[in-house]
Amino acid sequence: MGKYMAIAASALVAAGCGSGTETPAARARASCLAAGTDAREALPGGRFRMGSEDFYAEEGPVRDAEVGPFSIDAHEVTNRQFKAFVDATGYITVAERNPDPALHPDIPASQLVPGSAVFVLTVADQNGGFWRFEKGATWRAPKGPGSAIDALMNYPVVHVAYEDALAYARWAGGDLPTEAEWEFAARGGLDGAPYAWGNEKPDDAPSPRANTWQGIFPVINSAADGYAGAAPVGCYPPNAYGLYDMSGNVWEWVKDSAPDRNEGLIKGGSYLCAENYCQRYRPAARQPQELDFSTNHIGFRVVYRDAG
Repeated sequence: MGKYMAIAASALVAAGCGSGTETPAARARASCLAAGTDAREALPGGRFRMGSEDFYAEEGPVRDAEVGPFSIDAHEVTNRQFKAFVDATGYITVAERNPDPALHPDIPASQLVPGSAVFVLTVADQNGGFWRFEKGATWRAPKGPGSAIDALMNYPVVHVAYEDALAYARWAGGDLPTEAEWEFAARGGLDGAPYAWGNEKPDDAPSPRANTWQGIFPVINSAADGYAGAAPVGCYPPNAYGLYDMSGNVWEWVKDSAPDRNEGLIKGGSYLCAENYCQRYRPAARQPQELDFSTNHIGFRVVYRDAG
């Protein structure tokens, strides 16, 4: 594995999203948003307790935060929606371009090639999974050359870098949420609760609360929640604000970034977050991510601060 791929892998250990692999139980479901929507939920804003001191150090301290009113997409941006943006604008994503050598001065130019990181999940033989840098992996080809999204139009778009998510958001008339806005929305009005739905762990309820990893990551995934990879949007109950997949499924970009380095922030965890590893399927959880790098476990949603 080249140096660029090694750096990619080290940046992605938080776990991720996948390839649309699903189990028979998932295919039998009728609860997903069948065709996706363009729905938004209007939130009043207000003061809330942000952060946590019960899991990872970077989430604390718990502090008071305040956000103004805003609307937010009810679900993650889908392949269908992102395709409409690309068709209208001709936009070329970061994964489809050569990486900027100025951002990676210690990496040989020969290794700075278009592509993205893919988590390879071997469900059938339970050998676990691993990350690899896949030349030619893009939002159009989520597994790499030869793959397609024709059957995944209602899945979250992935292989989008920060710049891509922000470009779509501005085209749609909105913005990426700040970390505070995102966390306010994810909490659904539940003050101090560890999860978007309350105090129960994702798999403790009679039916799954979110698309996460069931079993020992990265070796055993029972896919008891219905999906061994990413799920279509809206397959699990929304939070109290009517927002789907604020926990699990795919990570989501937020607006906050480090001005002096190539580092952004993602929230919400993904389908690879497990009880034994990551546990970042919570509103307070946060994970740094290279701004110019994408994976098949990161997506986003949009906020609209001037719309009701």
